[in-house]
Amino acid sequence: MGWPSATSCPRAACRMDQVVLSYGDCLLRSSDVALLDGPHWLNDNIIGFIFEFLASTLAPSTAKRVALLSPEVSQFIKCCGNDVQEFLQPLDLPKKDLVLLPVNDNAGTEAGGTHWSLLAYLRSAREFLHYDSAPGTNAPHARLMARNLSSMLAGKPHYREEEAPAQHNSYDCGMYVVCVAQALCEQYFRGGNNLSLQIITPQYVTLKRSEWKEIIRGLGSHSKATCGP
Repeated sequence: MGWPSATSCPRAACRMDQVVLSYGDCLLRSSDVALLDGPHWLNDNIIGFIFEFLASTLAPSTAKRVALLSPEVSQFIKCCGNDVQEFLQPLDLPKKDLVLLPVNDNAGTEAGGTHWSLLAYLRSAREFLHYDSAPGTNAPHARLMARNLSSMLAGKPHYREEEAPAQHNSYDCGMYVVCVAQALCEQYFRGGNNLSLQIITPQYVTLKRSEWKEIIRGLGSHSKATCGP
């Protein structure tokens, strides 16, 4: 089911395209935020915003040790092989203790794909952990991303498929990515490699959809109030 077209319903399409929030490098439109209502698959814009928001809420001492990469940067790493090193140098990834990358099953550089998963690099363990809510679906893409990124990381990190909370429908993969990413950010610096994701259930994921929509609404309202009429 597609969005209204500009030719058949111009006013509705215009409303769906309204900018509701500009946050860091992210620009969210009404059509992006509507994806949080479900049952919808999250796009690059929503996942990119949530990653940027999570990074901004970390304590300064923690934030400098974590990198949450946008879907666009992650896809670039996957598609561009050994050419990524110069591009990624400003991110100083070899010095990060935790690097989180959303993985998409799109094989090209254009927007697309049908499934999201999460790749995590843990420097203390010298390994990549792949969290896939539909086990095995994105493994080839995550392995390729890990291989391309390994060239600039010390110690030749190992790759491992990690047990992950499982989605129970065809559209919540992106929500599982952001929920697992948030849990890793909250737990990693408290308990090292002893990570627990049991809290991430289908009910929890549904609740998080509403919570993220409220966060976006609140940030948008604050931005309008700050800018004035």
